Amino acid sequence: MWKVILRRVLIMIPEIILLSILVFLLAKMMPGDPFTGSINPRAGTAEIHHLMRINGLYDPWYQQYWNWIVHLFHGNLGQSYQYHESVANLIGQRAENTLWLSLFTMVLTYLIALPMGMYAGRHEGKLPDTIIRIYTYVTYCIPFFVILVVGLWIFGYVLNWFPTTGSISATASGFSGTILSRFYHMLLPGLLGALFSTVNIVQYLRSEVIDAKRSDYVKTARAKGVPEKAIYRHHIFRNSLLPIAAFGGYSITGLLNGSIFTESIFSYPGMGLLFVNSISYRDYTVITALVLLFGILNLLGTLLSDIILGIVDPRIRIK
Repeated sequence: MWKVILRRVLIMIPEIILLSILVFLLAKMMPGDPFTGSINPRAGTAEIHHLMRINGLYDPWYQQYWNWIVHLFHGNLGQSYQYHESVANLIGQRAENTLWLSLFTMVLTYLIALPMGMYAGRHEGKLPDTIIRIYTYVTYCIPFFVILVVGLWIFGYVLNWFPTTGSISATASGFSGTILSRFYHMLLPGLLGALFSTVNIVQYLRSEVIDAKRSDYVKTARAKGVPEKAIYRHHIFRNSLLPIAAFGGYSITGLLNGSIFTESIFSYPGMGLLFVNSISYRDYTVITALVLLFGILNLLGTLLSDIILGIVDPRIRIK
């Protein structure tokens, strides 16, 4: 297993190099610059050109890329033009919020999806199965940002049950107060994200349960007198988890990368909102660092999915 993981990590190195070149070039091809209107609305053309020159933005792209890579290997992601602080510190501050929200959403997703998928598959064709299928079809047809906006409007503004901005209340104090405030701010976006993310898991698990309960090994277990609950718990459920486990790594990294909609709509100070703001202000150093980070997370998600699949079913060997 460890040899396979090491080989896969080594294969990722040229992929990350190619990704870094594409990310850097695409960021530099964006129209505009990070200084016009952000330093001083009355700043003249000469002052803008001076700032561009001293920051090396007039250098050839390959020289800029080389300087960026050298600084990157020294742990220096550059300085944010908009926030005037280290990009590493800036991302580190926002990454904690994104990580907490992503983990919370993922836990809620599986807590909701696994029972629903098992129940729908076990009661195929009955009323509960029909209701769950209608839920998955309707949820699948509605765009994610629409679910977020409607949920924010109903529960945040109309009913006023949840906060609509931020990650921690300004009045929170102490360890327990901070934890409760963070949980309170994550509850609505996490629940809405989980309800949307359950669709594929429920559909996959339902189909696997339906196929598994008609398989020969289940018929044999029933013929031996194994209780129905034990059959579903030890036979059907375990074998039905294989396709779900295959998407486990993608689910984790996908939540980290897919937080842009959630954080933008809820004004949640995470990496997604930072990425959107950086594009608006042409903050090249932050854009390149975040896109490269998201790309690396996707590569790691592929490896993580294979590892999870190998743990769930030891008969499967990753290559």
